[in-house]
Amino acid sequence: MPTNEPQNIISTVANYGKRLFSFIRGRVNSDEDAEDILQDVWYQLSNQPEANAIEQISGWLYRVARNKITDKYRKHKEESIEDLSIENEDGEISFREILLAESYSPEDESLKKLFWDQLFIALNELPENQRYVYVQNELEERTFQELADETGENIKTLISRKGYAVKHLRSRLQNLYQEFNNY
Repeated sequence: MPTNEPQNIISTVANYGKRLFSFIRGRVNSDEDAEDILQDVWYQLSNQPEANAIEQISGWLYRVARNKITDKYRKHKEESIEDLSIENEDGEISFREILLAESYSPEDESLKKLFWDQLFIALNELPENQRYVYVQNELEERTFQELADETGENIKTLISRKGYAVKHLRSRLQNLYQEFNNY
């Protein structure tokens, strides 16, 4: 390896590191995933036998990054919906991650739309007070304390209402949930 090649890699990292990280981060779910992919890009660059011969280094870096992102999603096939909707400590299924997950294919988008549609149908079957607590806590990420302060209701009452809502949604969306698990 010529003596100036490590210096060229260092300057390439300095020149493109932040922009490339931003590019990758916009296409993956977490900073950790973006950092891992960026590390893979730098590793591939450092293992290029003739890195200095790459004419359009920026084009090469972005192409490698896109390929690494694609590889990541092929390997994981976007964590199954089952992984995204695991019961939390309270035994509640959180559909929030499914509903707000990025879609990477028309099939993902179609399933997500179906889920949204069915969720709203099921939510509309709930009594207003249960629906309100569920939507505010799960989808709007408001705490029970915030809701109690707003409504004047006891926190335990709000938790109980959400529990009834979750039971109804679980029952009502069970078939759809199984479809997601088989996807």
